[in-house]
Amino acid sequence: MIIQIENLTKIYDTGAIQVEALKSVNLNVEKNEFVAIMGPSGSGKSTLMNIIGCLDRLTDGKYLLEGKDISTLNDNELAVIRNKKIGFVFQAFNLLPRLTALGNVELPMIYAGIPASMRRKKAIEALEKVGLGDRLHHRPNELSGGQKQRVAIARALVNNPAILLADEPTGNLDSKSSHEIMDIFEKLNDEGVTIVMVTHEAEIAAHTKRNVIFRDGEIISDTLVENRITRETRK
Repeated sequence: MIIQIENLTKIYDTGAIQVEALKSVNLNVEKNEFVAIMGPSGSGKSTLMNIIGCLDRLTDGKYLLEGKDISTLNDNELAVIRNKKIGFVFQAFNLLPRLTALGNVELPMIYAGIPASMRRKKAIEALEKVGLGDRLHHRPNELSGGQKQRVAIARALVNNPAILLADEPTGNLDSKSSHEIMDIFEKLNDEGVTIVMVTHEAEIAAHTKRNVIFRDGEIISDTLVENRITRETRK
């Protein structure tokens, strides 16, 4: 089991009012799953992703990542977990504009202390894996939206994370680019990468294997996806 969440509660205390963003949530994710987290704004899905990604702390309950109790870790230990165990893909790409595609993909390995020669080799391999072997030295302003997201995916993969977290990864893309990005996620999942993705688009969620739907801080539905949209069915 990669993710084990038991009775997870998250309360935001603004001083004047307490907001219960998550209410006793229970969720397990096995290795090699491809899960879509869905729900309206304010349903708790982004809060859950922030906790899974070690960007926020739970108020009560338990969260185990590969068997390790995350709630017991200090900030420095959480930073190590984020760098080595979790790959992040965001809607806004979050690329550094002054760096090339290669430079952006190398960044997590710099923080991980990987030698320069190895960084370059692994970054090139990651970019080739997402079909950008001919765009290594292009900066973000020289790339399309779909290409920027491919760079972001390559960057998320270079440290061989236990899990890939994607927050609305197609939110800024047109339909064609969205399907291309989902093709990449499907291929990665076929190769053994575990993916948890937030999306509000039913058509995008139909590419995954399992849909978990939130409302008012609680899971209201957790189902396997029938009639999946895959690379094969779209050919």
